[in-house]
Amino acid sequence: MAFQDFGHLSERRRIERQQRFKKRIYIGAVSAVVVILLVAVGVFVAVTRSDDHGNDNGNGNGQKTAAAVKPQKQVSHNDKAIKTICSATDYKQTCENSLSKLSRSNSTLSQPKDLLKVAISAASDGLQKAFGKTVTFKFDTPEEKDAYEDCKVLMQNAKEELEASISQVSASNKLSSVTQELNNWLSAVMSYQATCIDGFPEGPLKTNMEKTFKSAKELTSNALAIVSKVTSILSSFDLTGANRHLLAQESSGPSLANNGLPIWMTREDRRVLKPKESNLTPNAVVAKDGSGNFTTISAALAAMPPKYPGRYVIYVKEGVYDETVTVERKMQNVTMYGEGSRKTIVTGNKNFVDGVRTFQTASFVALGDGFVAVSMGFRNTAGPEKHQAVAIRVQSDRSIFLNCRMDGHLPELLDHRQEALGQPTKHRHSPGRTDKRETTGIVLQNCRILPDQDLIPTKTQVKSYLGRPWKEFSRTIVMESTIEDLIQPQGWLPWEGNFALSTLYYAEYNNKGPGAALSARVKWPGYKVIEKEEAVKYTVGPFIQGDDWLKADYGISLPVHFGLY
Repeated sequence: MAFQDFGHLSERRRIERQQRFKKRIYIGAVSAVVVILLVAVGVFVAVTRSDDHGNDNGNGNGQKTAAAVKPQKQVSHNDKAIKTICSATDYKQTCENSLSKLSRSNSTLSQPKDLLKVAISAASDGLQKAFGKTVTFKFDTPEEKDAYEDCKVLMQNAKEELEASISQVSASNKLSSVTQELNNWLSAVMSYQATCIDGFPEGPLKTNMEKTFKSAKELTSNALAIVSKVTSILSSFDLTGANRHLLAQESSGPSLANNGLPIWMTREDRRVLKPKESNLTPNAVVAKDGSGNFTTISAALAAMPPKYPGRYVIYVKEGVYDETVTVERKMQNVTMYGEGSRKTIVTGNKNFVDGVRTFQTASFVALGDGFVAVSMGFRNTAGPEKHQAVAIRVQSDRSIFLNCRMDGHLPELLDHRQEALGQPTKHRHSPGRTDKRETTGIVLQNCRILPDQDLIPTKTQVKSYLGRPWKEFSRTIVMESTIEDLIQPQGWLPWEGNFALSTLYYAEYNNKGPGAALSARVKWPGYKVIEKEEAVKYTVGPFIQGDDWLKADYGISLPVHFGLY
């Protein structure tokens, strides 16, 4: 009986092996179909392979047969894949040339991430090549020299973002899980390039810089387009099976820990956000009256140990701190909390009119990843007559601003990053996108747009608008908000002439108040009065993927609303 049972077991195992083998063949066949569909986008294409000389008929003598004489174009697998992917870009020839060059060392591009890596690598190479050319440029004036120093910093930031993008694609088996991150990083790279150019005064040098970085801009735009193309193709397939190389293997639900907070936050980060455990033990105390360890915030940051393990907490007592504060990139996981957004204030007055580039006007700069600010105010007091005067510049990934106030002019918040939780107020803006695929924009939902107390006496003398386009693809949506009578009837202001009026996206939906009347609004091609179906796309869930990181119990009063009101 035992031998008989063992025989049955062996037979069952043999059958199981055969089934597994058949399953592998099936999965391999399905995967191959997916690859073909990816390359051909649903169109059946016969790919004929040729030898090194392209004329061997397989008999070894290199002579052509009658069949070989047919006028059939020989197209390699890589070339076909590149042409398909590049069809989604705005700069197709640049895309095909760059990808073909980099793909020569890669005999097959059978996975979407191969194409993504090559595209992002092309953008990285193009950026380094462009910046390398600038070392021969002559910077005569102090303004030009300072602008170039800014460019050095910005290009280093861009390089790091591109390297992180390549690493993310290489390490991930689930492309859909990193799509938004890639879009964010590549959008930041485009923003860095634009900020670099904007820092130079008008003239031949600025024009030359624009020409030099033209190819790098196109390559980055292409990389953004390819991310969208691959994501779109993958989303059209819904294969099942244990061995899916091209599609997501795990759940696409919210990226939250068991306690409902975002998984990217550490246990110590979550503790910061819990009021029942809000008695933080600061590593440093800043007080203007000398009752703390330091009298300036900058001094407290300078004293932070290098590579500090865990979260470094700085308590800033009530006071107005007139200093330029920079949380350096090496200063990661810093928590800075004050005694209220109108009590603990960081201030400055650097501005464009006085000769400071917009990039350098910020009173507070957050560069180190994981920065958290709680109950603090950030302001720039230069005033509107000084043009660009930024209160805070944020380049910190996954930064959080809670119960904070930001006051400045054109604009007060300069944000190069997308993953940030915040509650900014009094937001005047001139949003800029240089590419239609950048995942940036400003949405004002359920807001009150009204004059500051200081403006009320002269509000009829100062013309105010909802916004104006700083860049070609500026995007702002104002919806379900109350607009007071300080806003001019036309609503929006052009930047200069017809610049960006056809490419911008300005939209309004279901606003109320004396300033919300639509009868006299601008008639630009890019201005829209949208319907509910369109407005939903710009709510917290879809637009900033809020379902993944905001739909949680933070233990504090966080005014987050999902969907329309």
